[in-house]
Amino acid sequence: MMDWTDRHCRFFLRGFSADVLLYTEMLTGAAILRGQRARLLKFDPEEHPLALQLGGSVPRELAAAARAGEEAGYDEINLNCGCPSERVASGAFGACLMREPDRVADCVAAMCAVVRVPVTVKIRIGVVSAAAAGARGAVAEYGEGDFAALCGFVDGVRAAGCQVVIVHARQAVLGGLSPKGNREVPPLRYDVVRKLKQAFPSLPIVVNGGLRDADAVRAALEWCDGVMLGREAYHRPFVLAELQRMLAANGAAAPSRAALVERMARYCERELAAGERLSAITRHMLGLYSGEPGARDFRRTLSAGARVAGAGAELLRRAIPTAAPD
Repeated sequence: MMDWTDRHCRFFLRGFSADVLLYTEMLTGAAILRGQRARLLKFDPEEHPLALQLGGSVPRELAAAARAGEEAGYDEINLNCGCPSERVASGAFGACLMREPDRVADCVAAMCAVVRVPVTVKIRIGVVSAAAAGARGAVAEYGEGDFAALCGFVDGVRAAGCQVVIVHARQAVLGGLSPKGNREVPPLRYDVVRKLKQAFPSLPIVVNGGLRDADAVRAALEWCDGVMLGREAYHRPFVLAELQRMLAANGAAAPSRAALVERMARYCERELAAGERLSAITRHMLGLYSGEPGARDFRRTLSAGARVAGAGAELLRRAIPTAAPD
């Protein structure tokens, strides 16, 4: 998620599950090639397994960025064709690319030709153009033509070498809704993703959108190959520990919240010594005690305290709620 899943966020999330595949925020191929490549691609070894998510629509550019990602040590290269943000669409990448299946297939083929790690694609079940006032009507129906277009898109990227397709189970409304609106107005259509899996039984399909707890994930895994969580994992990260415990063969106990705070305190000590800002790290930790006693005080202590001059890792230890469970 852009501006959210940076390297500090990913290090934090790794503490909840050893096995979950983490994704970077979307980085444009142009930024990697023309910007500060080392800074953009930097990550901690503990973040593995880790996928680099790219945005772009120029095959040559994406191929070079994918190669840079593989050389940096990423385990997967993902092309985002699902983000409906207007600033994304204005750059000819994201969900608007679902209207250019041949172009996307060329991009995937170019990336596959230069890397050995898996190349994957994230999509929506379709796209429509509508003003905000007409958005609900535009996404109310999903017909056979829409599904045929989705299958054509998936078939093209699969033929180009895509190894996994991640599907947000909503249509994207281009030009009429904010990113938040695009997560709320278009209805969830798990039935469409399920039908897509039936149409492509040998292609791994991962479903995304609206999945909030272990029971919902367990139900989805009965018919798809994987589940992606976004904002739920960010705002309530302990769900990742719940899923790890549910899916792990050994049924390992979830880490305690106090242990997770201590892990991040040590990380902060290292990052602060390297010149990083404390607030850049603690902003991702506010959901650690979500739903637990003392959650509000924990958020307040971190939010306010991280901005105080001279604040250090001890702030994290001090923020642990006395009334909360381990």
